Amino acid sequence: MKVGRYAVLLAARDSEFVEKVYGGYFNVFIAAFGEEGERWDLFRVVDDEFPDMSELYKYDGFVISGSPYDAYGNDYWILKLCFLLQTLDAMEKKVLGICFGHQVLCRSLGGKVGKACSGWDIGLRTVKVVKDLWVPSSLEELDEMPSSLSIIECHQDEVFEVPMGAQVVAFSEKTGVEMFVIGQHILGIQGHPEYTRDILYNIIDRLLDNNSIQRDIAEKAKFGLETAEPDRKSWEKICRDFLKRRQNSSFS
Repeated sequence: MKVGRYAVLLAARDSEFVEKVYGGYFNVFIAAFGEEGERWDLFRVVDDEFPDMSELYKYDGFVISGSPYDAYGNDYWILKLCFLLQTLDAMEKKVLGICFGHQVLCRSLGGKVGKACSGWDIGLRTVKVVKDLWVPSSLEELDEMPSSLSIIECHQDEVFEVPMGAQVVAFSEKTGVEMFVIGQHILGIQGHPEYTRDILYNIIDRLLDNNSIQRDIAEKAKFGLETAEPDRKSWEKICRDFLKRRQNSSFS
């Protein structure tokens, strides 16, 4: 039986908090999406560490993380990442983009991203799923697919226009493209299915300390997390099933 092999393309450096509590973001992703017996590799693309192009065929799927950088920026590593994502798309490799990853995946394949007109979106957000357009083969027979899910958000950029051939399969009152798919191999999610509440609390405090957000935004985000829970199990299942081509999944 073939052992699944996956890679995390890390577009952010580990915070002191995540390093201390989780041992780094890589471990956060494995805890959310990984399963026993699989092989997961880490490539810190933010530090120009990329997989060898001749080795890409060995992987079953790739996950692109969030980042404090702009997906529409022209840093060398971002441009290099765009080329890698175009290559993976041409190979029809499974690619899951999260937050920055969602945005840079969109940009790479011909869509448009930029600064959100409505400003920061931080905290818990209810996402509406367009069930009639939910097409990945791993979930196409899933009658129990929820019509709405709560997810942790932390972004001030967004997707304005999806690539040609893409379908928007989720949206919210704040963001028009919360999730998009291309064929059976591309999935972008604006929110953070991998985040725990304590990770977001720490990010909020750091954004507040460096004056990136106002106190009222921080307090509202924290209050929302104290009064409700993200649907982490459902999001993790969506991501795992997408990456691993599962059939007849159930959310029960």
